[in-house]
Amino acid sequence: MAWQLAKANAWAQVMVGPRQCGKSTLFSQVTLPGTQEVTFDDLVLRQLANRDPALFLQQFNPPLLLDEVQYVPNLFPEIKKLIDQRKRATLHSAVGLPEAIYRLTGSNQIMMDKCIKESLAGRAQYFFLNTLSVHEIMQALPDTSLSEILFKGGWPELYNNPHLNVITYLNDYIRTYLEKDIALSAGIEKMQAFQLVLQLLAARTGQLGDYTEIAKVAGIQSVTVKEWVGLLTRADLIYRLPPFFNNLNKRLIKTPKWYFLDTGIATRLQGWSEEKPLLHSPQAGALFETLVLAEIVKFIRNTGKSWQLYLWRTKEKEEIDFLIETEHNCFYAFDAKLGLLGSPEKVTFPSGFKKQFNPQHPLHLVTFGQQRLKTSNECMSLPLVELFDFLNQL
Repeated sequence: MAWQLAKANAWAQVMVGPRQCGKSTLFSQVTLPGTQEVTFDDLVLRQLANRDPALFLQQFNPPLLLDEVQYVPNLFPEIKKLIDQRKRATLHSAVGLPEAIYRLTGSNQIMMDKCIKESLAGRAQYFFLNTLSVHEIMQALPDTSLSEILFKGGWPELYNNPHLNVITYLNDYIRTYLEKDIALSAGIEKMQAFQLVLQLLAARTGQLGDYTEIAKVAGIQSVTVKEWVGLLTRADLIYRLPPFFNNLNKRLIKTPKWYFLDTGIATRLQGWSEEKPLLHSPQAGALFETLVLAEIVKFIRNTGKSWQLYLWRTKEKEEIDFLIETEHNCFYAFDAKLGLLGSPEKVTFPSGFKKQFNPQHPLHLVTFGQQRLKTSNECMSLPLVELFDFLNQL
């Protein structure tokens, strides 16, 4: 993503993602010389920027990196005005692509959406950043175990500072970001029910979404659960994997799957307090599938691909975990397998899938720890640590 940020073609660049995922750090690596940095976690600066945005920006000349800008909605119209002034001044000059003189980060997608749509539409590049991918973790720390990645998730600070207490860190994150920043900004009043729904969703990561079931357990209406899932999806904490569907095949289901985009948050909400028992638990398979989904999503976002990602599943429960459609209308099928159990030669495409797609590429079983290996005429095993490089070659 760094090269995309460095090749600016807009006056402003906006990066959105969960708190503490590394937005400001990434921006600071590609900012122009002399860039000033301001964070609106500072209450005094926040109040000044909201009260008198023109005076504020006079004191911090561009290029400028503004962190957590969702707290200063009054600043956006002033930034828009300054950008438009620069555009008019350079309209008739022989200049190339504009420099990104304003770089903005925000961790609350709901609040950011309104500010961007109303003020910076057509004036800014938009980027999404999530937590670290397995590829990034293993490049920096190749001895990291699968159980550690599942337990910690992709939070940079937990790998930079091994002395941090993982449980305390994630508990604080859930309490301050999910339960306060996200929930309160959306006007959620039933906090106990919201907390319970978070736990129920975490317990069902990698499963078909069922609003009614969760609503029944939580004691609320299914429409409320649907609203909250939409909220968490917009906040980039949950990913809704749509089913591949067309009207020519009535056997395909229309129900999406839900996944957490960070396994650390999922395992903490599930109540795990140690990493070692994870791989021997009933949740291990679903958590590994969640990790594979997150790796694919992060690859697509970080490389700027226009790929589509689907679940393929029939009413008879034939299933392909992940179906990627590239910009060239090629389809690639992936299944997440924590371990290749039984006879791998028997792993083949579902008959319904072969009939519908006549696949030209093998089914790739994404595993952890094995080598890349052709296990049958239709199947290849692919280690998770090599998934990024494999996708990069498609």
